[in-house]
Amino acid sequence: MAVEKFRYDNQIVKMFTIATIIWGVVGMLVGVIIAFQIYLPQLNGGIPYITFSRIRPLHTNAVIFAFVGNGIFMGYYYSIQRLLKARNFSDALSRIHFWGWQLIIVCAAVTIPLGIVTSKEYAELEWPIDILVALIWVVWGVNMLGTIAKRREKHMYVAIWFYLATFFTVAVLHIVNSIELPVSFTKSYSVYAGVQDALVQWWYGHNAVAFFLTTPYLGLMYYFLPKAANRPVFSYRLSIIHFWALIFIYIWAGPHHLLYSALPDWAQSLGTVFSIMLIAPSWGGMLNGLLTLRGAWDRVREDPVLKFMVVAVTAYGMSTFEGPMLSIKSINALSHFTDWTIAHVHVGALGWNGFLTFGILYWLVPRLWKTKLYSVKLANWHFWIGTLGILFYVVPMYWGGVIEGLMWKQFTPDGFLQYPNFLETVLQVVPLYVLRSIGGSLFFLGLFVMGYNLVKTMKAGQFEAEEEVEAPALEKTTKPEKFGGRDWHRWIEHRPVQFSIAIVVLVLIGGLVEMIPMFLVKSNVPTIASVKPYTPLELEGRDLYIREGCYNCHSQMIRPFRSETERYGEYSKAGEFVYDHPFQWGSKRTGPDLAREGLKYPDAWHYRHMEDPTSMSPGSLMPMFPWLLDDQLSIDLTPAKIRAMQKLGVPYPEGYDAQAVKDLQAQADEIATSLALAGINADSDREIIALIAYLQRLGTDIKAGQ
Repeated sequence: MAVEKFRYDNQIVKMFTIATIIWGVVGMLVGVIIAFQIYLPQLNGGIPYITFSRIRPLHTNAVIFAFVGNGIFMGYYYSIQRLLKARNFSDALSRIHFWGWQLIIVCAAVTIPLGIVTSKEYAELEWPIDILVALIWVVWGVNMLGTIAKRREKHMYVAIWFYLATFFTVAVLHIVNSIELPVSFTKSYSVYAGVQDALVQWWYGHNAVAFFLTTPYLGLMYYFLPKAANRPVFSYRLSIIHFWALIFIYIWAGPHHLLYSALPDWAQSLGTVFSIMLIAPSWGGMLNGLLTLRGAWDRVREDPVLKFMVVAVTAYGMSTFEGPMLSIKSINALSHFTDWTIAHVHVGALGWNGFLTFGILYWLVPRLWKTKLYSVKLANWHFWIGTLGILFYVVPMYWGGVIEGLMWKQFTPDGFLQYPNFLETVLQVVPLYVLRSIGGSLFFLGLFVMGYNLVKTMKAGQFEAEEEVEAPALEKTTKPEKFGGRDWHRWIEHRPVQFSIAIVVLVLIGGLVEMIPMFLVKSNVPTIASVKPYTPLELEGRDLYIREGCYNCHSQMIRPFRSETERYGEYSKAGEFVYDHPFQWGSKRTGPDLAREGLKYPDAWHYRHMEDPTSMSPGSLMPMFPWLLDDQLSIDLTPAKIRAMQKLGVPYPEGYDAQAVKDLQAQADEIATSLALAGINADSDREIIALIAYLQRLGTDIKAGQ
């Protein structure tokens, strides 16, 4: 058997390694800033670009796509070459992938604070960046498939299955959810509206967690955990069941983010059923990881790499048990919109993704630089600091979430809401927000300990960019393998094309079953005759609402509970949102729901509230928005926005774009006059006027019982 000599490309691994460390610090720093800002809003210094509502999506994007994304590619490029005994298909594609991904991150870091966002959670980036994401993702996929094609190892190990599932599924999710109609280079509208947009968004949002934060990390777990423990995977058969069950079931679970919303009941029920089913494959993977350490538990006490990995896999098990539990309607009725969800998310983000990344870094860096870890003691310190940070973060948020949910629903013996003022619930959890900021700071401190340790390790060693190895060439078999029987999986593991097709078919089934009825069966989105399109000024105000990130703190979805209808008004109907591109239902209430905000207060109240929230709501934690009072409203794109809406099916009259600016100015003059009568001198061309117009419109199109 001929043995071939070749070289692994460690340079690309090094590049992603350094990027992972840098972006980890950046992403967590923004998280610490907003953790303090949520109870000290004045920390924004009156600067719009660092206000909580604008940089909260910056934090999520930085952690998910910058820190975790680079961590995925770091581990992928190291493991794929060794599993397939082949150098990457193309060094040029590897470099394009790296620099393209960093460009995407920089574009996000610039545009999100500027308010150039779509408002769709985990998909806030505007259409030019979405296209760049798709292109760079394809570059990675081509490189992966090319490497598989030139492999010297016929068998594809389980980690590669998860890499393939990640590539194909995220590509589908990103493209479908990001179909937008551009208005300008920095502005677009989702082609979906209301209920349909909500379903597509959370089909994407939940499965971004599934196929970006979970499946690639499971691939890394299946490679690096056995390597660190120096033991084989506990059960290969269990890994087969884990993989196929997970990728099939996960794609159905998105609607559990929309329980008790205006989404049809059948879709909500599907999301609940499949979410509960997720416990089985998820825990199968967790147990497979933990049981791989059988016989190695003595080492766990001493080896910081294994410590990080054990806690990571345990956090994966905790979050994948809690997720299905939160999908049960009775539990979701209490938890949704509260800080309970924030705690749940951070068990996965900090524990699963964060700690597994740290474990891989501590294992990988000494091997890349051909030396020993500079300080095992510092790594252990990092482990305990990080663990305390997670506990100080999530425990107060669980506590706060339960407090919020119970206070929102509490009635007096006489049948009145015990806490009718939403601010009462906010002030109750402020001490818990303080504890959370301490926990986040501890976790952030751990990153500096790790960074120092790894930099010292790098300086002590000598990096080997081209690692020379040898392996026999892949021989073609003359006797064809048979499909079926006990060895069916061996058959498909040797055939990447058939394997990839099977993945795509399985993940598409759930999405198609949920979406086709939503788009083809009109009864799923019943219309309401009294619901009319937004006026041009209201449309501009809605865009300002999105720019300022108001959707990060306020929902626009009143659930059919007595506690909510008593506090906010008539529960929300699907037909109310048919002209909402995109929807604005929200996922967290740091402030009250705004679905029935229209005409609840006079125009002057909204003006003063944006100028200084505490003047209208003493003790409010909402930041001030003084720039809205000073900045002139740009109406250059108003006609184009009307035309875009017409293309999306919004029934503005033919040629209305020519009349839109005139109508906008007339409505703005009315609001300015209303403010003047209240003693407020405000020019009609200020941004605050448009925002007031939008807020005063919310929920006014329907009457109770419609």
